[in-house]
Amino acid sequence: MSTTIDGVDYGPLYQLIGSWRGDKGLDVAPEPNGEDRNAYYDEISFTPSGAATNAEEQQLVTVRYHQLVRKRKNGKIFHDQIGHWIYEPATGMILHSLSIPRGLCVLAGGKLAQDGAETVFEVEATAGSETFGIVQSPFMLQKAKTTAFRMTLKISGNELHYEETTSLDIYGRQFEHTDGCALIRVVYD
Repeated sequence: MSTTIDGVDYGPLYQLIGSWRGDKGLDVAPEPNGEDRNAYYDEISFTPSGAATNAEEQQLVTVRYHQLVRKRKNGKIFHDQIGHWIYEPATGMILHSLSIPRGLCVLAGGKLAQDGAETVFEVEATAGSETFGIVQSPFMLQKAKTTAFRMTLKISGNELHYEETTSLDIYGRQFEHTDGCALIRVVYD
C-alpha cells in the first residue's frame, strides 16, 4: 500500500486520513461533588496537510484534524477540538498538538509501535515541560488547571480506538478526566 499523497509520504499517519465516527464514547468528567459520566458520539476528520521542514534540517509530515463530540442523550456538542498529528521519519517521533476553545493548548510527544496489524500512537505532555507541555489561560490555571495529558490511539484498518487522560487540579482536588471511544472510518479521503 502506498502511503504517498501528492508526492508526500505520510508514513504511519496515512492510516488516520479520512472521516471517522463512533457512538460508544464515554467521558468521565469532574463535578464539584464527584464525577459526571456522559456517553457520547464522536466525529473526527483527518486531512493531509503536507510536509514541513524546520531550520532546513528537521523533516516532518503532518495531518490536521477536527473532532466534535456530542452527548448521546441530547446530541449537544460539548467538546470541539482541532490540531495536528506530526511524524518525524528520521527518529520515529510522534507529536500531537491540540487546542480546545476553553483556553487550553497541548503539545504531546512520544513514539509509535507496531503490534501485528495494529499501529499504536502513545503521547504525553506535562505542565511546565519545556518540550511536551501545556499552555492554558489564567482562568484555567486558577480554576481547572491541567497538569498532565496522555493519550493512546490504536488503529487497525478501518477501526480506531483511543483512550486519553487529562490530569486536573479542579474543585480543590486532583481528578483524572478520562475519555475513550472506538470509531469506524466512514469516508476515506
